[in-house]
Amino acid sequence: MRGRIEEQSAAQKAAVVDTLRHDYPLKELLVLAQLPRATFYDRLKRKDKPDKYTALKAFIKKTFHDSYETYGYRRIHVMARRAGFKCSPNTVLRLMGQLDLSVTLYSRHTSGYHSYKGKVGTVNDNLLHQQFNAQKPFAVLHTDVTQVRLVNRSWGYISAIIDEASREVITIIVTNSANKEQLRLTLDDLAKKLPSGVTPIMHSDQGWQYQTREYQIRLHAMGIVPSMSRKGNCHDNAPMESFFNLLKRERLNRQPIKDIKELKQIVTHYARWFNHDRISLNKNGLTPIEYRNQAAA
Repeated sequence: MRGRIEEQSAAQKAAVVDTLRHDYPLKELLVLAQLPRATFYDRLKRKDKPDKYTALKAFIKKTFHDSYETYGYRRIHVMARRAGFKCSPNTVLRLMGQLDLSVTLYSRHTSGYHSYKGKVGTVNDNLLHQQFNAQKPFAVLHTDVTQVRLVNRSWGYISAIIDEASREVITIIVTNSANKEQLRLTLDDLAKKLPSGVTPIMHSDQGWQYQTREYQIRLHAMGIVPSMSRKGNCHDNAPMESFFNLLKRERLNRQPIKDIKELKQIVTHYARWFNHDRISLNKNGLTPIEYRNQAAA
């Protein structure tokens, strides 16, 4: 019990001592808790006072849980200020400690999806050279495919396209096979969402599907300029890698996923939350949709 008590805050220690003092000598409890008598009585007085942070604490708890428990104190502080609370980042940090809220990102080893099969078609030039500085939405897009192991030991494949400037997930398709049909569905969905008149760059790796004649012709027909990473260099497509990493650490790695239907539901819900609700400190606290709308204003 000694070790557990010593790790508590003064308020927590006082609460424990107050509970136990009817069964044990107060003097011994204070020594055990390393809590001065004056501090103990001060904490008892404070306990009876209204907590001025009651509303803020409730907001912090809700925001934390609504974020899949991924928001740290900085992003929660941004959300609190938006909601009208007058507080500092340190206040949010302290209250999160009192509420025992801490971010947990779930990392686990997963087999990466390798679509490179050598030069089997057209390999486009790298037009970006790791200069990911697009400011205007639909100027540069990134695409890739990743895989997720399901409970039944089969794989689910996620094909996505994101916008470099806003980080918006433009399209995301989940299937049980990474094939030409998945690629077609991905581009069909993109075609519905591309604003008229835009001619974006589409950056991918050198995966076999992106080298195919069908892919190259489709991009040309849509007015999209293809760009490809160097062979085996994932950093050339860093924005896409970053999104898939977040998707897995913030959501997919938290639970066993039984089948492709459940994977689709989880991925679709996450992408919607990511676009409309997940703020980015790198984008001045904006969500991807807010960034796009602000850029269009």
